[in-house]
Amino acid sequence: MTIFRFAIKRSFGNKTNVVFLLLLPIVCIFFPEGEDWPHLPYGYQYFGIVILFAGIRLTSILLEDRAKGVVKRLAVAPISYAQYLGQNLLGFSVLLVMQCVIIVMGGVLVGHELYQPLWLLVLYTSFSFTAIAIALAWISFCRSKDTAFLVYMSLIFLFVVLGGLMIPLDIFPALLKKIAILFPTFWLAEGLNWVVFGVNILDFLLINAVLWLYTLIFLIIGSIRKIH
Repeated sequence: MTIFRFAIKRSFGNKTNVVFLLLLPIVCIFFPEGEDWPHLPYGYQYFGIVILFAGIRLTSILLEDRAKGVVKRLAVAPISYAQYLGQNLLGFSVLLVMQCVIIVMGGVLVGHELYQPLWLLVLYTSFSFTAIAIALAWISFCRSKDTAFLVYMSLIFLFVVLGGLMIPLDIFPALLKKIAILFPTFWLAEGLNWVVFGVNILDFLLINAVLWLYTLIFLIIGSIRKIH
């Protein structure tokens, strides 16, 4: 698990990554609560945005390796590409889950009404893996780290607006509501609503299953593209 440990060490070697992984989750804990919407404090609604940004920041490390020829050198190294990619992604995922634990436990300690904190942690964890997979698929089409990050920021804005994280979907016209279902952020927003109002656990399992389906699809895309 040498690459796994190295991936975690490299992630914390960048100050911007530290901001996304540690500082922003803590800041989100102290966001105020909305009157009518969102039902959880604002920080817990917008934390999905932090996860998406952290995902692209971490996976950009793989772009750096590709630029330096690390991936090519794996052909003669005693480690397969699958091991290299898997251990890196595992390291990134552990870091994202860590920040999920920080914001949920922090909210409980501060005294926020999180309704079902355990299920909230499960939801954030599922979305974290989805964010990593989406970012992996995205960077597999990019050559420049800076370009990948800047364009992805625009995509994140699209995800969070049309997915219902920044604006309640109730004010959207019927067509946009149908389109919103295609965005992973829609399912995160649905999961947050379930944490507050949900009763049937099957609905929550369905939401997480959709997020893991996105994870699988984008992981396959990213892995195949990187191999070629």
